[in-house]
Amino acid sequence: MPGDDLPERPRIDDGFVEDLLAEPDERGGSDDPVGFVAVGDGADPDLGYLTGFDGPEREYAFVRVADERVLCAPQGYTERARRQFDGRVATESLRAPPGERAAAVLDDALGTRSDADATVLTPATIPHDAAVYLERAGYEPRSTNAVRAARATKAESECGAIRAVQRAGIGAVRHAESILAAADVADGGLRWRDEPLTAERLRREIDADLARRGVRSAGNTVVSAGATTPDGEAADPESAIRRAEPIRIEVAPRGPHGYHGACARTLAVDSDGGWERRAYVAVEAALDAALGEIEPGVDAATVAREADAEVAAFGFDPGGKSARGPLATVHGIGLSARERPFASGAELRPGTVLAVAPSVVDPDEGCVRLGAAVVVTEDGYEKVGDGEPSFAPRRDE
Repeated sequence: MPGDDLPERPRIDDGFVEDLLAEPDERGGSDDPVGFVAVGDGADPDLGYLTGFDGPEREYAFVRVADERVLCAPQGYTERARRQFDGRVATESLRAPPGERAAAVLDDALGTRSDADATVLTPATIPHDAAVYLERAGYEPRSTNAVRAARATKAESECGAIRAVQRAGIGAVRHAESILAAADVADGGLRWRDEPLTAERLRREIDADLARRGVRSAGNTVVSAGATTPDGEAADPESAIRRAEPIRIEVAPRGPHGYHGACARTLAVDSDGGWERRAYVAVEAALDAALGEIEPGVDAATVAREADAEVAAFGFDPGGKSARGPLATVHGIGLSARERPFASGAELRPGTVLAVAPSVVDPDEGCVRLGAAVVVTEDGYEKVGDGEPSFAPRRDE
């Protein structure tokens, strides 16, 4: 059955948080942190990373004090929290704001404190009201980027989750290929199952196939054909795809444990060897050149520059100039579809998972994009997923 090969929930070693609490503050004295608090909702990747809890779209809290891990589960989700979280699940004051509940957990764990405004570490993204509740309880929040820094490299269990989601994403793209291969050409436009085949219709088919494979599109699926907006999306997604125009297909599905994949392909049903074919050759060479740069110690920006230089060598203006935009050439993937490292000065380390996808965009001709997901290893990289790109659509094998 599709989805049966999806792995168990990754277990994360959050010992780095304990290490933060054990390290004396560089300023010394009473500023030494007494605990760590994160507050967010089910869409917060930092909180999901720390807890492994698939929470709802309302806020809850995680507290770390010395060697105790506590999840202040939201009302109605305590049983799910007990199944998914490997620490203590606090069920007191379920209706209270999560910041107030977190302060109560700190009080219980620390007992009577002689010092006022004891320092508590928090992610910079902690909601303002949660920080206020901590301050009112006598704690001074101080932000740290340690969680996001830890997420920049993946444990093997996380890589396994990404591999499984990537297989599903590549399978859905192959399904789209089979639709294009089976489409008929009428008056220069594509028809499938006796109806015009539009970019929007193909996107819906891809999303449905992702669901059959046990993952969600997460609103990340892009299909564009022909004329595009500056960020490569279809200018007219409801018009029938034309015979020779490039069809950009990009998915970044989200698996049941929150981890994403990344797959970018470009296809043409009946290319005449014009702009679209030349652009495809350029991005194919750019992808190979970029992958050849990947190894531990290399700057992510170097990988992006190599790809862009290769595209330029073919006479095209490379897309993806924004490190975090929709056409970013290099970015990390994990609990977010786009996360650290970005192509902005981050050194690659073993366990880093990257999406590398050079592109060429012409508002009149279209968008040509080709990508791969890789895990940085001790001596290079491992490509995630066994899908090999093809410019011409293939039927299901």
